[in-house]
Amino acid sequence: MPLRPSRRRFLQGLAAGAASGLVAWPAAAGCGRPQARLVVVLLRGALDGLALLPPVSDPAYETARAGLALPPPGEEGGALELDGFFGLNPAMRNCATLYRAGDLLAVQAVATPYRARSHFDGQDVLENGATGPAMRRSGWLNAALDCLAGSNARPRALAIAHAVPLILRGSQPADAWMPAGVTAEAPAADTLVRLQRLYAEEPLLQAGLERALAARGLLSESGGGGGTALAEAAAALLRPEDGARVAVLEFGGWDTHAGQGSSSGTLFNRLARLDASLAALREGLGEAWADTAVLVTTEFGRTVAMNGNRGSDHGTGGAALLLGGAVAGGRVIADWPGLRAADLYEGRDLRPSLDLRALQAGLLQEHLGLSPRQLSEQVFPDAPPQPLRDLLRPA
Repeated sequence: MPLRPSRRRFLQGLAAGAASGLVAWPAAAGCGRPQARLVVVLLRGALDGLALLPPVSDPAYETARAGLALPPPGEEGGALELDGFFGLNPAMRNCATLYRAGDLLAVQAVATPYRARSHFDGQDVLENGATGPAMRRSGWLNAALDCLAGSNARPRALAIAHAVPLILRGSQPADAWMPAGVTAEAPAADTLVRLQRLYAEEPLLQAGLERALAARGLLSESGGGGGTALAEAAAALLRPEDGARVAVLEFGGWDTHAGQGSSSGTLFNRLARLDASLAALREGLGEAWADTAVLVTTEFGRTVAMNGNRGSDHGTGGAALLLGGAVAGGRVIADWPGLRAADLYEGRDLRPSLDLRALQAGLLQEHLGLSPRQLSEQVFPDAPPQPLRDLLRPA
């Protein structure tokens, strides 16, 4: 892949950081891995978590998801077997292999504290780590890096994006970079989010906006090989011993109001591209994969029932993935609420039973060595969650 001038400068900066000891994790960071790599993948547009991790053994599943339900494992177009209750979308074959190898942990019925179903506000909460939108103008990941900046060492952080997203904004420096040939000119991510918010309650206008942006390669950078290019770029910058340690990737196009599909169709194709991108990240990291954790997350889930346009609308409870060689995977974490009408949130959505910040906090504590005090006072000071435990293999 050719180096653009911005990438040359970025790599030169990494080299200078290595010479001055700025790219290793602080020795006093507790139980975290000294060579830990952390990647956060933001799926903008609200991925349908029930399509990603279908509860195929829930008695209410087929009826509740009529028109969107996947066949059970073993049938044509069926979900991929996970734990006997949950399956994995058949587009995610590389991720299924990682699950069987113990490198992927799936989380279902998870959500941020946000409940109002606006893309703009939902993504703000996803990235700021607070309980509501506009409560912080910095990101929880930058706050975590700030906790690690007290020693002589400071990890490098970058977004494979046109601009540094909110999650990486704050007192600690972060870079943004895009590989050559991948949507070289695009409006800022905030602009696209505002457009999506403007059309959120008008499905026909929303679908038209998605088609227009996708045609220009702006909404779904995971299409046309762009996603694998982003993943390969992240891996190339994270892999070296003196390279970056934190990366954020953004993939759009998950707002499936119309023509969503199940074993094929729009969402299946996007999931296949995501799966290929994650496989490219794993391949590109090489031996560094053993010290890597990748969090894949989205702003909220989608409605349980199919809408009149054979899609799904903005929902609440969703799904997340945690993968990497450092992950204690091969399992699904879920306090499953059920899909009967009486079990749904506000009669329409999967009821969230896990705070996404508990997953994030557990990851930061075990992988980067943040203390409970740092998590509660600096990273998630607004009603801090109890971190999930035993997410990672022993360092």
